[in-house]
Amino acid sequence: MPDGVIYSHETVALDGETFTDCEFRNSRLVYAGGEPPEFRGCSFIGCDWRQDGAAARTLAYLRQVWSAGGKAQVQALIKDITAAR
Repeated sequence: MPDGVIYSHETVALDGETFTDCEFRNSRLVYAGGEPPEFRGCSFIGCDWRQDGAAARTLAYLRQVWSAGGKAQVQALIKDITAAR
């Protein structure tokens, strides 16, 4: 993707893309479970983050684990995701 793009009121497919110094305004950002996107120096204003395909199935799986009694395991995963690195 080109650097420094302003996305406004758009649907943007994220899989496998690299975004540098971009601004996302009131856009729908869709990740379908492919190669994770890279964001470098980007800003996000009023965006709607969506998961599709494999990403949506992964979230459905984690909901099932939570409901089946795996709350601690899902919370540990969230803690790992949000840990400062």
